[in-house]
Amino acid sequence: MDLDLEDRFAGSLLGLALGDALGAPHEGGPAGQAVWWLLGLGKGDLLRWTDDTEMAMGLAESLIENRGLDADRLARAWADRVDWKRGYGSGTRNLLGLIREGADWRAANRAIIPEGSFGNGASMRAAPLGLFFHRDPGELTLAAELASSITHAHPLGIEGGLLIARATAMALRGGVDTVLLREGARTAEFRDLLSLAREELDRKEVRRRLGAGVEAHRSAVTAVHLANRFREFMPMIEFTISLGGDTDTIGAMAGGIFGARHGTKALPLDALDRLEERDWIERTARRLCGVAVERSDSKP
Repeated sequence: MDLDLEDRFAGSLLGLALGDALGAPHEGGPAGQAVWWLLGLGKGDLLRWTDDTEMAMGLAESLIENRGLDADRLARAWADRVDWKRGYGSGTRNLLGLIREGADWRAANRAIIPEGSFGNGASMRAAPLGLFFHRDPGELTLAAELASSITHAHPLGIEGGLLIARATAMALRGGVDTVLLREGARTAEFRDLLSLAREELDRKEVRRRLGAGVEAHRSAVTAVHLANRFREFMPMIEFTISLGGDTDTIGAMAGGIFGARHGTKALPLDALDRLEERDWIERTARRLCGVAVERSDSKP
């Protein structure tokens, strides 16, 4: 087993959970922040993560169990484990509720929003796909499209998941190339913003020109920009929080890419020590690495 590769798998999932947990108390304005505080009563200084991490970890466990992507089983796993206290949006809760009641995800993904969601819900959980399929870009593309489609039928929502999966795989191999990401983009929205992501932008420009909202193209590209821009984790997260908007999800996406590139040693130890279920996340990441490598090596 390549111990450096295993460490960067762990760095990615821990970075995702840590970015999510650090961003969560600042997301959603005063009302959302108050709700998150109330849900955390009795938890002390524990860094609690949201639906972003819950769905990403569900995806990682499904990839391990099925030695690859089984969309039907993954949809049911997400539906069975949904915990409203993690901050799921109403649309996702309703969609997963339909799946839990027996609906096929291929119909459920348009039942709430007929044109399909173009939010960043597929992006926030995509890092495990980039890790697992990092050796096979073609398989990664197919898996990211399929996994994204379970909840996000809109082309922008699907592309957000694909972008974060690709960026995570690139980071695992040593660095994120925004030129290649732009060349592989399918929509004008992503191509235009990925061109901007190569520039040196101040905080106001990132917020105005890239964005920090829930739309996939207005947050996934921002996360790629931040993960590429910063060499230290906490300054990256502090910058993310300063943007406002969807701080937990942008933190999760950027954290997953950052951790894949730099490994666990680049993550702040004091924060990791307070991260909810840290040991389980790290064990799952290392198991994911083992299955991914074994599966890849067994191919003819």
